[in-house]
Amino acid sequence: MKILIADDDQISRMITKAAVEQSGHECIVAVDGDSAWQLYKEHSPEAVVTDLMMPGLNGLDLCRAIRAAEKDRYTYVILVTSHGSRKDVLAGMEAGADDYVTKPLDPFSLHIRLLAAQRITSLHADLARYRSALSEQARTDPLTKLHNRLKLAEDLGALHSGGVTGHNYCLAMVDVDNFKSYNDIYGHQAGDAALVAIASTLASEVRKSDAVYRFGGEEFLLVLRDQEAPGARMVMERVRSAVQSLRIEHSGDPDGVLTISAGISAFTDGHRAGTEQLLREADLALYASKASGRNRVSLADALHSE
Repeated sequence: MKILIADDDQISRMITKAAVEQSGHECIVAVDGDSAWQLYKEHSPEAVVTDLMMPGLNGLDLCRAIRAAEKDRYTYVILVTSHGSRKDVLAGMEAGADDYVTKPLDPFSLHIRLLAAQRITSLHADLARYRSALSEQARTDPLTKLHNRLKLAEDLGALHSGGVTGHNYCLAMVDVDNFKSYNDIYGHQAGDAALVAIASTLASEVRKSDAVYRFGGEEFLLVLRDQEAPGARMVMERVRSAVQSLRIEHSGDPDGVLTISAGISAFTDGHRAGTEQLLREADLALYASKASGRNRVSLADALHSE
């Protein structure tokens, strides 16, 4: 483990540092509470061994600061007191400490507490990984491995709340043409395989700064950052052509292969619409593509001008 020692007494620091290193851990040393807080933020130690009374932040204040700063990680805090009074121990626990030792420090007592700290921090690290995995799973479409509508809603919300007024972007609603008849002819297993292939193609044809989501069924949604409508149309024409080039046979389609249609809405200086309106506009543009014969891309701007 990486362990931060905070103590303003040089002898105590040396004894604690020797005990920590003898236990096989990496050691970071602070001479007061303020420097301990800075080192904590820089190095993110798994455990902190802090004196109760120090210049600047005392041990209780340091405990409170650490607990307030923690998110998906946990720091094990051991408070060092001069005499281990019940009042000091209780105050330390209420401030967020996990355990305590008394001065003069007994290396064996500290070693035992560091073993406990290693187990506790390891468990918290495992829980954080599990939470992260579950969070990602909840935001991922299980078939295509693209992000889903939950993630889309979060990303669009963040895009707008993060000062999007200075940036243009486009939404592209995509639908697989005649997909119901494809499932009827070739079966749902083949339909799933086709969706996976198309999803992979969509993702591979856009920039890393863009994002692709499964919107539902055979519908996908693309967020094209820093794009205006003409540039977004060029991107989606390339995407449309790439899907057609997959040559996924579809005897029920006039083109003989699976194709996609797309509708694009734009968030620009002259059109600072909300996300729901942009989604509606992209959907209407997609409907226009379908009504015009499918396997094409339409702009919501063009619908407005008509």
